Amino acid sequence: MGSKWRKMKLALGLNLCVFVPRTLEDSPSLPDCDSTERFSDAALLSPAHWGSSRPSTPTPSSHGLIFSKSGSKSSKTCSICLTKLKQGGGLAIFTAECSHSFHFHCVVSNVKYGNQICPVCRAQWKEIPVQGPNLDPSPGRASVGPAGWNQNNALMTVVRRLPPPRRDLSRRLIVPLCQAPEPGVFDDDESLGNQTICAESSCNKNSADGDSTKIIQMKTYPEISAAPKSKSYDDFTVLVHLKAAAASVTRQNCAGNQASLPQFSRAPRAPVDLVTVLDISGSMAGTKLALLKRAMGFVIQNLSSSDRLSVIAFSSTARRLFPLRRMTDTGRQQALQAVNSLVANGGTNIAEGLRKGAKIMEDRREKNAVSSIILLSDGQDTYTVSGSGVNQPQPNYQLLLPLSMHAKDESGFQIPVHSFGFGADHDASSMHSISEISGGTFSFIETEAVIQDAFAQCIGGLLSVVVQELQVAIECIHPKIHLGSLKAGSYPSRLMVGGRTGFIDVGDLYADEERDFLVSVSVPVEPSSNSTPLLKVRCVYRDPITKQTTTLESDEVRIERPEMGGEPGVISVEVDRQCNRLQAAEAMAQARIAAEQGDLSGAVAILEKCRMALSQTVSAKSHDRLCVALDAELKEMQERMASRHVYEASGRAYILSGLSSHSWQRATARGDSTDSSSLVQSYQTPSMLEMLTRSQATYLGSPSAQRLVQPLLSCRSQPKPR
Repeated sequence: MGSKWRKMKLALGLNLCVFVPRTLEDSPSLPDCDSTERFSDAALLSPAHWGSSRPSTPTPSSHGLIFSKSGSKSSKTCSICLTKLKQGGGLAIFTAECSHSFHFHCVVSNVKYGNQICPVCRAQWKEIPVQGPNLDPSPGRASVGPAGWNQNNALMTVVRRLPPPRRDLSRRLIVPLCQAPEPGVFDDDESLGNQTICAESSCNKNSADGDSTKIIQMKTYPEISAAPKSKSYDDFTVLVHLKAAAASVTRQNCAGNQASLPQFSRAPRAPVDLVTVLDISGSMAGTKLALLKRAMGFVIQNLSSSDRLSVIAFSSTARRLFPLRRMTDTGRQQALQAVNSLVANGGTNIAEGLRKGAKIMEDRREKNAVSSIILLSDGQDTYTVSGSGVNQPQPNYQLLLPLSMHAKDESGFQIPVHSFGFGADHDASSMHSISEISGGTFSFIETEAVIQDAFAQCIGGLLSVVVQELQVAIECIHPKIHLGSLKAGSYPSRLMVGGRTGFIDVGDLYADEERDFLVSVSVPVEPSSNSTPLLKVRCVYRDPITKQTTTLESDEVRIERPEMGGEPGVISVEVDRQCNRLQAAEAMAQARIAAEQGDLSGAVAILEKCRMALSQTVSAKSHDRLCVALDAELKEMQERMASRHVYEASGRAYILSGLSSHSWQRATARGDSTDSSSLVQSYQTPSMLEMLTRSQATYLGSPSAQRLVQPLLSCRSQPKPR
């Protein structure tokens, strides 16, 4: 009976990615956990604490808790680097006015961006150390500490010598598994191997045969179908609509080596390099960390052997748990063990976590077709930017991103960071800025229970990329027509000199994903012709599997020009719908500005005015689904501005996640659910919905629950309601 119980615990530990304590049967020599010392997350991630007891290969017995045999003697530890404080050896000690002690070089690194908050008790410091120049005239004799700071420095002294507090540091030690010391360069990524996802010859044939196998479908809609000859327009709107084909359609005859993948859909797809940057600060302790581990377990189990994953854990410092590794059976097991070993403690250093994540992407020797970073945090970065308030300047959130993530890579498209703000205490403004700068989305996870669903929706998209480096070019045809504006949300757009040509850089598209852009043009009087050619649209994109570049051109966009007494043109519901979406997004942005300035009543009035305007439009009167959802979203935002407390707790994050979704036209997690009836999920694709349903089915705890996913697969062949 005891053996069966041990096996069941082991199975639960693998499937749910949670800690499974050992029993006396597992380890008869288990020491008393109360007499041992437990270190925080960053200490566990440091090679100094691994020791020789770390197993070289994963074994079933290594899934339980592993305790150290150290005694209960208290020790003084620097709460920044989490190594022991020792006098001498060239390492000076700084004791702050709150009585907490740190290595001098750690404090200097911690405060160099203006942070004056104690990482232990959060007290505001009035005196901070400053590192001066090196006063040692002897070249080559400078002593350098582990953080790279010069130790032979006249200012490297103890500024204050208040007695440190007596603290009981008796904790259990959990030894992380399957890790190696971090190299200086992260070029140790696992080789991609021989990926036989799709035979190029058959793919090329399919992509060229018939409309049913085109990767992108393009349509254009003028705002009205006809305009009188004698009338001119300064701001005539044309809608450019793009839709990526379903993954199962683009290469339906391609065969791949995916028989062993744990997936419902076996359509060939582009493999992914994914780096997850996870907050394991002290505020993540308990249920939050347990559910984060479960969510990461779901991600790991749903990646294929062609996908590669690396995990960064950060608190006061950041540590790479393992290099980019293919998610084979062995890779999954080792990744689950590494995530299982995490414990929560310390501060929140988002910038350091992102720097390390960017470095993994920069240093890798090989690259999969799709690359992305997922960031989750429930707190505010106190190491790089200072908090904002009524009497404080707006923080520079760009400091949270390394410079390499501001610039585009050699192909012209940057690696997106999809950020997830967790709970009421996270810094929604910084997380939104990170995603906006990098080209990713920002999701607001209001309650703990939906972490896994939020991750599932995100990877459902990342695992279905069918178009890359998509660029849309708009060119005027009529010699008297000029482009006025390109309304493309957050996508980079530009008008060329003379206003005759414009470009929109779209980047990646997931399977079944849609994009709508509004182009404003001037239309002249046309006395001598019965029609006016306006413009032509051209798309250039790359297939992530075949690496082929394809150009697709639309037909000419024309409007009829009847005589003055002719029939009026029909108003396009498609154009009106997208105008409403942009109008609602603009109202959200304006309301947020008013709310940040303390004018909540003004913000509510802005949203109410937009709701009234939308209700009078053609698409709203026809009960258009998008317009109904827009109204519901604006009303929800009004309710989340009922008071300053409500706005700070959820209103700001709710609005920012909505703005992120609208500006990129991509689904984000929102509030306390991923209910497909909400507006933000109007951008959900079948692949996202499939992965989301799969995630929700795992909660039922039975393999038979996976049958719930099967009815969903039929929606792949059905058009999305508009």
